[in-house]
Amino acid sequence: MGHKVAFLLANDFEDSEMKNPYDAITKNGHEAIIIGLEKGAELTGKQGTISYTTHLSIGEADPDDYEALIIPGGKSPSRLIGNEKVLEFVRRMDKRKKTIAAICHGPLLLEKAGLIRGRNLTAYPELHAELNDAGGRYIDKQVVVDDNWVTSRTPDDEPYFIEETIKKLGVDAY
Repeated sequence: MGHKVAFLLANDFEDSEMKNPYDAITKNGHEAIIIGLEKGAELTGKQGTISYTTHLSIGEADPDDYEALIIPGGKSPSRLIGNEKVLEFVRRMDKRKKTIAAICHGPLLLEKAGLIRGRNLTAYPELHAELNDAGGRYIDKQVVVDDNWVTSRTPDDEPYFIEETIKKLGVDAY
């Protein structure tokens, strides 16, 4: 039996950064749970090609139920960072050393949760100064693994991002 994997999602996510990890997680036998600000909300990617319906609201989601957290990029992270329950969910996942995989603008949630001081990570290249100013060490490469974190820059990095995330869950990559 696979693990439960949480996806934190809001509107205007980067389509492929949600779809490809989601498909890989489910293909590898894990259960993907989409958590948003509201339960049952239909969320559309910024390309407008795909949409997902949230399984739970952030108020209903218990970090203890999940083995990993995936944070797709696009505009979704900026729509989530103002919600204290979202930030607390991220903090609790990190405190328990659960896998947190964040791509593109996803690491903004790690920053806003106050977690990146002293950590190695990557993200959308334009964020490098902001992340360094917050005490993180931005590394410009396809994927950076630092303890329980997996971070990547852009959709081009997805194969590496997905491979490292699946490895963390203890199943061979596809």
